[in-house]
Amino acid sequence: MTIIQTEEQLKLLYGEVSEASVAKVTSYLTDAYRQMIGLSPFVALATVGPEGLDCSPRGDAGSVVRIEDERTLALPDWRGNNRIDSLLNIVRDPRVALMFLIPGSNSVMRVNGRAVISVDGALLESFEMDGKHPRSVIVVTIDEVYFQCARAVMRAELWNPDRRVAASDLPTPGEMLKAAKAGFDQETYDREWPARAAKSMW
Repeated sequence: MTIIQTEEQLKLLYGEVSEASVAKVTSYLTDAYRQMIGLSPFVALATVGPEGLDCSPRGDAGSVVRIEDERTLALPDWRGNNRIDSLLNIVRDPRVALMFLIPGSNSVMRVNGRAVISVDGALLESFEMDGKHPRSVIVVTIDEVYFQCARAVMRAELWNPDRRVAASDLPTPGEMLKAAKAGFDQETYDREWPARAAKSMW
């Protein structure tokens, strides 16, 4: 196996960066970037901590983040599994990266910045959903924002309904849990999970 070991080798292999790849990077939300991120219901949140890296999916019924101003995003932390891996990382290292997907669009929005975890009462209440509030809000200060080349989504045909994988071809959550922990009661978990998720969405 031949391994690239230096920056020089890597740059020689890939060549020059296109003008557009550099010009698209800004330190604030342009009107077009604001529009794209505002229409995204899903973001992957990457964080870093002493134990390593973490990447967590986040989704919402409308826009997954609220745009506070041209350099600030607010991401409510709705109910999950309480592992709080991302939050633990943020309190120890504020660096974050976000990748937004917009259903039907081949362009992906990316944000790199720094985050804090807010439990301000007024902020939490401003995200009320079905009478409930997030336990905290991740507030991101943007360092750079840009759109990603569309080729990855185009190659994957991510939005092509004919490429969707049938549920019957996938292991259930209970099956995956049983594979990780011998003796786990997958039947009960799979039977109860849909109702439990519906009652604990927010």
